[in-house]
Amino acid sequence: MPWGARTVEETREGFVLAAKRSSNFSALCREYGITRRTGYKWVRRATEDWKEGADRFANRSTTPKHKANKTSADTEERILRVRAENPAWGGKTIRKVLEDSGCEALPCVKTCCNILKRNGCIDPEESAKHKPYQRFEREACNQLWQTDFKGDFQLLDGSRCFPLTILDDHSRFSVMIDAKPSTLGVKESFRQAFLSFGMPEAVLSDNGSQFAGFRGGYTSFERWLMDHEILPIHGRIMHPQTQGKIERFHRTMNQELLKNNRFADLNDADLQLQNWRRKYNEVRPHEALGMKPPAQVYIPSTRLYTDVVARYDYDGSCQVYKVNNWGYLRWASSRIYLSETMANAYLEIRPSQIRDSFEVCYRQFKIAEIDAATQTLLSRKISRL
Repeated sequence: MPWGARTVEETREGFVLAAKRSSNFSALCREYGITRRTGYKWVRRATEDWKEGADRFANRSTTPKHKANKTSADTEERILRVRAENPAWGGKTIRKVLEDSGCEALPCVKTCCNILKRNGCIDPEESAKHKPYQRFEREACNQLWQTDFKGDFQLLDGSRCFPLTILDDHSRFSVMIDAKPSTLGVKESFRQAFLSFGMPEAVLSDNGSQFAGFRGGYTSFERWLMDHEILPIHGRIMHPQTQGKIERFHRTMNQELLKNNRFADLNDADLQLQNWRRKYNEVRPHEALGMKPPAQVYIPSTRLYTDVVARYDYDGSCQVYKVNNWGYLRWASSRIYLSETMANAYLEIRPSQIRDSFEVCYRQFKIAEIDAATQTLLSRKISRL
């Protein structure tokens, strides 16, 4: 073999000399046991200008000519300090917060993450669980608010806290975290939110009994929202992805506050929740917002709340009926149960434009559908007309 008795450098030089005489470069490369790419490399090196005494056929060092600047010990300490104060924050969030606070000569996001990993701050298995997903959001603030209870947890005095959360879909702004002693009083919590930030166009919730009455009619909360021209929307049963943003918000709240803290009583829990909410809204950058905190994106609604329900008049094109005190609607020859919460409400019955049925309308909303042939209720789903 050509590589046998000679040194590597001598063999490479011999290959170059042979290449000048050979008419079949591929066959020559096979003879020397190298690829065409390697062969061309040594031919090219033979024509380069070299310093006197240098061996152009020797192996070159692969060490980078320029080493990246090493992160200073002071900067690394700052990164770790922010992480210690906020155990759920990743490298990207920490870097943005330090940048906004005026720190200079910060490393890139990847280096920040490597610093956290090197110091045991990131669990690789836990990190692997959080896969990217496709986001869907409303185009503007207050087009949709999401709401839910963040479960409940025990306080040191033996009572329990049920945090009710409200989140703006577009800006991820935390409209409210209400530390409640039970799941009652949802309407009053929303009333306070409306007084502070105005009213949204729609509210998305799960099918909990505090929000939805899809099996037994409508809740007073749903009617109250419709009275103020707000569409109640409910996620699909057993499908929490519908409320993905507020589920992610709850996970963040759990990681950054609830997981490692205990609260003396309901007042203490409320104080800590409000402090965390301010930090979430005003300090913590959000990746989906271009690393801005939600407060820099959110704009309060121009739809101001009042306790007085505005009078609503139907246009007179269809018959209007009144629901009795027990929640029944007398229509044609039938007596149809809607909900006791709709007692004394005036409803318009209009023919459907797409099938043989009638739509039951309350104010600007379709709240039910009646089969024309059997005069029975087909659905109670609420939608905007």
